[in-house]
Amino acid sequence: MLTRFLINRSYAKLWAAGVVSWVGDHVFDVTVILWISTVLAADQPWAPAAVSGVLAAVVVPTILISPIAGVYVDRWDNRRTMLVSDLLRMGLVGALALLPFLPDGTVPLGVTLAVIYATVFVSTAISRFFTPARFAVVADVVEPEHRAKASGIGQASMAIAGIVGPPLAAPLLFGVGVGWALVINAASFFVSFLFLYGVRTPAPEAGRAVPQRPGVWSELRAGLAVVGSSRVLVALLVSAMVANFGAYLMNTLNVFFVTDNLGASAELYGFLGTAFGVGAVAGAALSGAVGQRLGLARTYWVGLIATGVLMALYARSTTFAAGLLLLLLLALPLAAMNTVVAPIVMRSVPRDLLGRVFGLVQPAIQLMSVVSIGAAGWLSSSLLRDLDADVAGVRFGTYDTIFLGAGILIAICGTYAWLALRGSDAPAEVRTEAEPNRVGA
Repeated sequence: MLTRFLINRSYAKLWAAGVVSWVGDHVFDVTVILWISTVLAADQPWAPAAVSGVLAAVVVPTILISPIAGVYVDRWDNRRTMLVSDLLRMGLVGALALLPFLPDGTVPLGVTLAVIYATVFVSTAISRFFTPARFAVVADVVEPEHRAKASGIGQASMAIAGIVGPPLAAPLLFGVGVGWALVINAASFFVSFLFLYGVRTPAPEAGRAVPQRPGVWSELRAGLAVVGSSRVLVALLVSAMVANFGAYLMNTLNVFFVTDNLGASAELYGFLGTAFGVGAVAGAALSGAVGQRLGLARTYWVGLIATGVLMALYARSTTFAAGLLLLLLLALPLAAMNTVVAPIVMRSVPRDLLGRVFGLVQPAIQLMSVVSIGAAGWLSSSLLRDLDADVAGVRFGTYDTIFLGAGILIAICGTYAWLALRGSDAPAEVRTEAEPNRVGA
C-alpha cells in the first residue's frame, strides 16, 4: 500500500533515503550551532561571529560550486554520484565526531572551529553534487504524469523533517553528548546509502553513442544558453529569486515583528515556525492533485500571487492569533508553488542538461537570500529605522512596512509569471539531448 502511494519501488527507496538524510541534515545543523554557541564559545562575546562562520561555510560552496557541480552531474552516473556522496559525507561527519571524544585541551579551540568550518564547507560542497543528481534520478524513475505527485511528496517530507529534525538535536547533544550526536548523524548517511543502493535507474540505450565532451566551461555555457533562451525557465528564475528575497526579509525580521507589531512575547516566536511548517506540509501534500487539475504553470503563478497577498495581510495583522493563522495560510500556496517547480523544469529541460540547469538556478536563488539578509539589516536599521507614520488613519511602522512592500513585490512578480507562463501547460516534446550547434554557440 505504501509503495503504491509512493508511485513505484525505486521512488519509494529514493523517498526513504531522502527522509533519513533530511532529518539528519537538520539534526547536524542544529547540533553544530549548539556545540559552538553553548560549549566551544559559551559566554564569549565572539560567539555570534563563530556561529555565523557556519552559515558562511554553507552559503559560499552553494553559490560557487553548484554551477560546476551541475556539469559533472550531467557527465556522471547519477545514482553512483549519490552513493559516493553519502559515503563521503558519512566519513566527514564521522571524523568530526572524534573531536568531542578527545580529552579537553588536546585540540586548541581555534583548530576545533577550523575543523568544524572545513567539515561543513566540504560536506556542503559534496551536497552540491548529490542534490542535482537526485533531481535527475527522480526524472528517471518517475513517469511525467506522476512527477507533480512525487514533488509534492518530497516537499511535504522535507517540511516534516524541518519540524521533526531540529527538536531532536538538543536532547541528543545534551543527553548523549556532541560526539554521539554526530555519530548518529554520520549513521544517517549510511542508512541513506543503503536505501539508494536499492534504487534502479533505466540502463543506457544499447548502441547509443557517448557524446563528445567539449569542456567544462563550454558545457556550463550550454546550460546558461538553455536557461537564457527558455521563456519558462527565465520566468521561473526571476520570480523565484524575487519570492526568495521577500521570504528572507520576513524570516530575518519576523521575531521583531512578533514583539513590536503583534505585541507578543519572543517566547511565542517558535509557534509561528510550527504553524508555517504545518501549512507547508498541507500545501505540499495537496499540490500534486491541484497541479494536475489546474496545470503546473497556473498553480505556480496563482501560488505566487496568493503568497504575496497573504504576506501583505500578515504585515497588517496586529494580534498573535491573526498572525499565526495568516502564516499558516501563507505556507499553503508557497509550498504548492515550490512543489510544481521541479516538474516544470523537468519537462522544459533536456534530460542531459538537468544537472547543469539545476546547478545554475539553485545558487542564483540562494544568492538572493544573502542579498535579502543584507537588505533587511539596511532597511530596518537605517532607511526605515524608527518609522512611525499615519496614512489615512492606518499606522505604518518599520517591520510591517518592509513586509507589506515584500508582499506587494511578490504579488507583482506573480503577475509577471502569469503573463510569461501563458500557454506553457500545453503538451510539448522535450529533446532528450542537447543540440550542440544551438546551445553550445
